[in-house]
Amino acid sequence: MIDIKLIRETPDALKQGLLKKGKDCSAVIDRIIELDVQRRTLITESETKKAEQNKTSKQIPQIKKEGGDTTQIFEQLNSLKEQIRIADTKLREVENEFNELMLELPNPPDDDLVAGGKESNEPLRFFGEPHAFDFEPKNHMDLCNNLGLIDYTRGVKLAGSGFWIYRGLGSRLEWALLNYFLDAHIADGYELMLVPHMLEYQCGLTAGQFPKYDDEVYKIANPSDDRIHYMLPTAEAALASIHRDEILTEAELPKKYVSYTPCFRREAGTYGADERGMVRGHQFNKVEMFQYTTPEGSADAFDELVGKAEALVSGLGFHFRTVKLAAGDVSALMARTYDIEIQIPSMNGYKEVSSVSSARCYQARRGAMRFKRESTGKTEFMYTLNGSGLATSRIMPALVEQNQQKDGSVVVPEVLRKYLGGLEIISAE
Repeated sequence: MIDIKLIRETPDALKQGLLKKGKDCSAVIDRIIELDVQRRTLITESETKKAEQNKTSKQIPQIKKEGGDTTQIFEQLNSLKEQIRIADTKLREVENEFNELMLELPNPPDDDLVAGGKESNEPLRFFGEPHAFDFEPKNHMDLCNNLGLIDYTRGVKLAGSGFWIYRGLGSRLEWALLNYFLDAHIADGYELMLVPHMLEYQCGLTAGQFPKYDDEVYKIANPSDDRIHYMLPTAEAALASIHRDEILTEAELPKKYVSYTPCFRREAGTYGADERGMVRGHQFNKVEMFQYTTPEGSADAFDELVGKAEALVSGLGFHFRTVKLAAGDVSALMARTYDIEIQIPSMNGYKEVSSVSSARCYQARRGAMRFKRESTGKTEFMYTLNGSGLATSRIMPALVEQNQQKDGSVVVPEVLRKYLGGLEIISAE
């Protein structure tokens, strides 16, 4: 959520910033300003009438004591009561529309982001060299099938398109990746959080995923109550609400959390023919990093998260690049994002395996998450940041494709071998 003061004081600058994201929010911002004026006017009117009502009510005992007629004063009170009712009803209507529009507004991009979409993204740095094969390489689906790592056919039989089954060494390799990620984060001082996989609607609202993306999640009907639950699309949705409605001390920040969860996404729409197998599915595993910081600490936190994601991918020995997203490719709820993109040879390009983003105070405002400044005693909104560390559904295809050998076997990255009993090569039995 955007600070209403920013909307009041610099509406034109805000409109221009959101245009860089490809969002023309002029009409929404203008309407919010109108509603804000109405809201404040109605609040003042209601409070004034209530004060007058209280003052008038206090006269009644004295009038009765003096034997006076209270008919007129009760008529006045009834009139005030009706005026207050009308004002409060109108205020609720105005506040409902005001809040809906405030939740609808995207997070403005940071000033240094260029306008445009994917075509304007800027690769910042490359790691390693692209793989060159002296044989005809196989794609990850064939490799995983031949090595008995993944059962795509039975995954579809169990749950439909976009699902798969890890089997045998494939299951162990997946678990090895997750352990590698988690061990690295825990060693860096991140607190491991095993969060619920089913969340209440308020979590998505706080994270900024709702109402904009609520058609991309799996909602759960519960006949015993009317609360809305959904399967989390990412652990960020849970971690962003850990400190909802709380005030921390400045000394408690930064808070650094890491969580492993399966992620569930409907991802409505169609995708390219190259995005087969595990590259884009409805359920996948991901380790998520999350930080709560002071405003001045967020830049260092962002660099730390990017560095951690890069180190994990680099540790696997992959060729990859780090890309600064243009404003139009940054999600509606984030102010800036860097993607870590890995090469999957059969796809003739790069695929994102980690997105590191800063929401600034956007999520904290939606979830009333604040801290008390030691020097002033005043409360301020925290800043929140998140980063994939990492998602496995594209790491696995890259791993088997980049590490394949002529005989169809796959070399296990050295950092994973300790989780697989020292296994160095995966070959067909």
